[in-house]
Amino acid sequence: MQVTPVDGLGAEITGVDIKNLSASEFDAIRAAFADHGVIFFRDQDTTENDHIAFAERFGDININRFFAAHPDYPQIALVAKEPDQKDNIGGGWHTDHSYDHEPALGSVLVARQLPDSGGDTMFASMYKAYETLPDTLKDKVEGRKALHSGKHIYGEGPNSYYNTSDAGSHDDGTNSIGNSAVADQLSDPEHPIVIKHPLSGKKALYVNPAFTREVVGMEKAESDELLSDLYTHVFTGHGFQHRFKWEPGSIAMWDNRSTWHWAMNDYQGQRRIMHRITIEGCPLSA
Repeated sequence: MQVTPVDGLGAEITGVDIKNLSASEFDAIRAAFADHGVIFFRDQDTTENDHIAFAERFGDININRFFAAHPDYPQIALVAKEPDQKDNIGGGWHTDHSYDHEPALGSVLVARQLPDSGGDTMFASMYKAYETLPDTLKDKVEGRKALHSGKHIYGEGPNSYYNTSDAGSHDDGTNSIGNSAVADQLSDPEHPIVIKHPLSGKKALYVNPAFTREVVGMEKAESDELLSDLYTHVFTGHGFQHRFKWEPGSIAMWDNRSTWHWAMNDYQGQRRIMHRITIEGCPLSA
């Protein structure tokens, strides 16, 4: 087995079959995951049961409450876009589950059906984002917390996911969960803007454009300006971004606490079917 860092962030792991991992191989994979934030596998031949078994080695599975589930494997969320759909799931920079009090550890995404071209996924390192943050911004975020919410995305309202996107719906046009039920499950947790990563112990920037709503204890204008400065730092941080090109048999596993990701929506009129398993996490601390 070989772990090879890739440009920007992440590592590609070769010479291994995730269906038949020895204890030492799994330990090396887990260490690479903690260190790099995202790991990639190629040419894997996995069933849904293999996918589930691999994810369970990292922790308990989070049953997704927003996306349609695989009809035979509820642990697997369907990240699907059909040829007639315009919107996709995961467009724009974000971090999954920061709206939870215990944000998910990460996700294991398996390619099942890919477009002829397009559909890459972008990743950005929040380790490197913090490391390269100007001292003036480090001083501003020191000891600060930010409020995160998913209500504007998954709850009721004119700009919610369910009212603006046709991605992830069932064949009959209904969604995986009703809007009122979704709203009842959502809260607005506060997380440190700079966290100590639970696995690596390294500092990581923990805000994201999709779910971070405000800096706690700041006036709105001041909060908006600070968050904008942090986001701009990441947007322009080409030295810590990586664009992953999917191929048949590809698997990506990312850490939600130390990365952002963005699913490219550049394959209109084509089908893209991905299987995603999300793994439970833990509370975050500075």
